[in-house]
Amino acid sequence: MMSIDYNENIPNNVNLADDRRLLRALERWQPAYLKWWEDMGPVESNELSVYLRTAISVEKDGWANYGLVRMPDYRWGIFLAPPEENRQISFGIHKGEAAWQSVPGEYRSELRRLIVTQGDTEPASVEQQRRLGKTCPSLYDLRNLFQVNVEEGRHLWAMVYLLQAYFGRDGREEADMMLERHAGDIDRPRILQAFNEQTDDWLSFFMFTYFQDRDGKYQLASLAESGFDPLSRTCRFMLTEEAHHMFVGETGVMRIVQRTCEVMKKHDTDDVRKFGVIDLSTIQKWMNFHYSVCLDLFGQERSTNAANYFSMGLKGRYQESKIDDDHQLDGMVYNIPAFEDGKIVSLEVPAITASNERLRKDFTKDSQRGVDRFNKVIRDHGIDFKLTLPHEVFNRGIGAFAPVHATPDGKVIKAAEWEARKGEWLPTDADRAFVMSLMVPIVEPGKMAGWIAAPRRGIHGHPLEYEYVQFH
Repeated sequence: MMSIDYNENIPNNVNLADDRRLLRALERWQPAYLKWWEDMGPVESNELSVYLRTAISVEKDGWANYGLVRMPDYRWGIFLAPPEENRQISFGIHKGEAAWQSVPGEYRSELRRLIVTQGDTEPASVEQQRRLGKTCPSLYDLRNLFQVNVEEGRHLWAMVYLLQAYFGRDGREEADMMLERHAGDIDRPRILQAFNEQTDDWLSFFMFTYFQDRDGKYQLASLAESGFDPLSRTCRFMLTEEAHHMFVGETGVMRIVQRTCEVMKKHDTDDVRKFGVIDLSTIQKWMNFHYSVCLDLFGQERSTNAANYFSMGLKGRYQESKIDDDHQLDGMVYNIPAFEDGKIVSLEVPAITASNERLRKDFTKDSQRGVDRFNKVIRDHGIDFKLTLPHEVFNRGIGAFAPVHATPDGKVIKAAEWEARKGEWLPTDADRAFVMSLMVPIVEPGKMAGWIAAPRRGIHGHPLEYEYVQFH
């Protein structure tokens, strides 16, 4: 078992004590991280005791310990999944070669860019969510928010370790910049636009953890295929923690849908805002926004960068080993969507340039599974309404459809009609004001806000009435 030594200043399973230079560099960065957490992490949380899980090993079973922890005392650390003996690169031009244990010099800049882009998303989400604790619908949900936050912080540590361990001065400078960019900052924004958007309400938080963290799953899974073994092992363990974030999102959205349907049936009306719950049409608007923003996170449909990452063996496809092809894509083609002559068309392109689009398709298929479960809740209440993922052309800011205006069902429209009707499909200021009006904190153990149903069970065997966050 690869256990983690919590007597270390920086808990780790990478033998930091044997590399004094790296240890000193990370110990220099640690106070800056803690200052960032104090300034940009969850507001007014430092004195709270939170029932958190902390990684104690990287094995698949029994890897986490649960207990009450003050947030600033959480032991962020550096954990890599166990190495695979004689691991080989499984795709690209280096397929069959031994996985790299150090940075291949010819791919240094590309590898650093991948790590920095992934790493930048981790503190960004903490910053986006930092005020949500003030409006929590229950102690159960507040605890889950804080669990997501501390694990995003640990994922930042994971990427910073790679930068500092393998990229020298450049890596140290990039690690510093991770704490200097901030979500939504006009002068120093986060790298990806989805991580500059506001997350002010809990409907947004649940949609974020459902969609944005699902994007994270697919990005991490493709990086876990990397021929650079330290990155692969880092991402494999990060995926273990990421699963909980998506659970928070899916169950959160489902509980909102459940409560809305209960009130609709009780009062026999679609107009449920006056009863203090979020109507299904508003939930659809939030879904339209978060899903469309996340589609942009995958990048261009046809991408030279993606082709290079694949060819170099740096970033594979989702579950690369399960794909039935040569894993080099010589002469293979893939169909991607495009916009030509005012129409949405399908283009056949070299498959190696379409790995972004393939990953986006995997994300969509996975996202739809949860939406199907939301719709089962609605059907089970006998309500004639169906939540849908909008068409891929809707509300796009990157790729072939960025210049296009379209309805959620994919009908291309003029700019004037878009401006006149976008409030039908995306959250308006009035919608946001209404949802924010419901965001009143509920901190009595076992109690829930009126706009969300209780979860089916508590955390780690505890009842819902357990005091998951202690204010005293």
